[in-house]
Amino acid sequence: MRRKRQSPFHLTVSQLITLGFGILILMGALLLMTPLATKNGESTNFLDALFTATSATCVTGLTTLMTNEHWSLFGQSVILVLIELGGLGFMTIPVFFFVLMKKKITLSTRMFLREAFNSQRMSGEIHLLLYVLKIALLIQGVGSLLLAVRFVPQFGWGKGLWYSVFHAISSFCNAGFDLFGDSLVGFQKDPWVLSIISLLIISGGLGFFVWHDLLEIRKNKRLSLHSQIALLVTAGLLVFGVIGFFFTEQNSGLLAEGNRWQRFFNTIFMAVTPRTAGFFSIDYFSMSHAGLVLTMVLMFIGGTSGSTAGGFKTTTFGVLLIKIRSIFKGRSRAEFRGRTIKEDTISRALTLFFAFLTVIIISTMILSVTETIPNVDQLGLEYIVFEVISALGTVGLTMGLTPDLTSIGKVIILSLMFLGRVGVMTVFFSFIFRANKNEANFKYPEESVIIG
Repeated sequence: MRRKRQSPFHLTVSQLITLGFGILILMGALLLMTPLATKNGESTNFLDALFTATSATCVTGLTTLMTNEHWSLFGQSVILVLIELGGLGFMTIPVFFFVLMKKKITLSTRMFLREAFNSQRMSGEIHLLLYVLKIALLIQGVGSLLLAVRFVPQFGWGKGLWYSVFHAISSFCNAGFDLFGDSLVGFQKDPWVLSIISLLIISGGLGFFVWHDLLEIRKNKRLSLHSQIALLVTAGLLVFGVIGFFFTEQNSGLLAEGNRWQRFFNTIFMAVTPRTAGFFSIDYFSMSHAGLVLTMVLMFIGGTSGSTAGGFKTTTFGVLLIKIRSIFKGRSRAEFRGRTIKEDTISRALTLFFAFLTVIIISTMILSVTETIPNVDQLGLEYIVFEVISALGTVGLTMGLTPDLTSIGKVIILSLMFLGRVGVMTVFFSFIFRANKNEANFKYPEESVIIG
């Protein structure tokens, strides 16, 4: 029996995900380059089209061109499709059609979905996929109707419905793209719009595993450890953000406009949107330094694993907190609510933390050379660091650097957005073909190293 030769084009799951996102971005960029995609009927240069397609697919929201001014209805539609595909996972829609046509889903496809959703489950990928689509469509549909209550009377039926759908999808997918030009600054005194957008952001950022557990809680009688950590950290960060911004910005004049009720909702929105959403109702250029630090911390942590959000992730952050607590208590195992967290999970969390910091430091160093900080007394390196964390965390908030980026700066920022959405570890692993063969079959003697 002849041995079957392995194809030289055989790719790992990490490589397929990285390549898939890359192809989707390239296709989007080519569509956005066409004259049909712009309002003035002229072609967009490749780098700006690529930047916009990357930002949309990676659900970030950073733009070098104004979405409402530069792109036509066709261009905005391309951006919206890229946001949906990028937010839900580019393989979600094709596999859904496979299910509808009752085609057989292969084992490799199931493994692909497991990796794409960052799932550790050994089965139920298709069931989870259908849940993802149902939850996403339901929440986006309800959000569109609620936003239409405000947008239709203000902009008319056609424009109002388009604005409602666009911003509902952009909010749920944590994309941050808007059609107003100044994000939600014009709705700073409108608690209704701020509340709906905030709820959509939180819904998308919670993660599909959490929604699945919440909807199945009567059947399963308990939430998984993943969902418990995600909900606790999410709630804690929201409360921490609201209290933090209340104290850091009460004397800055940033929330001086409006009554107490309106200022309260803007404070909540400030705590929600750094969780990788990218919408803003205030000018971050005028924020206090303490407020900027708090915003960067929230951007760094981001949303929950297996969601439309990016960042370091709430569950990863929660796992590290649990491990730190265990160390302080003199315990060798990380335990939480009657469960022990695997050491492999903790190792991955620490590796991801180090990788995030490394990427941020290197990117900041490069941009500090290629970009120019405005000659303003209160601005320093935070002008660049803010943008780097925003891009890597797929947030989309900006202090004004993105529109003035150099060509090198655009490449760095779009690379950060790609890393943040696809996953730092996924992209890194895509360059490793046979990781298992790099480990020796023997073990060296152990020896202690003094630390601290």
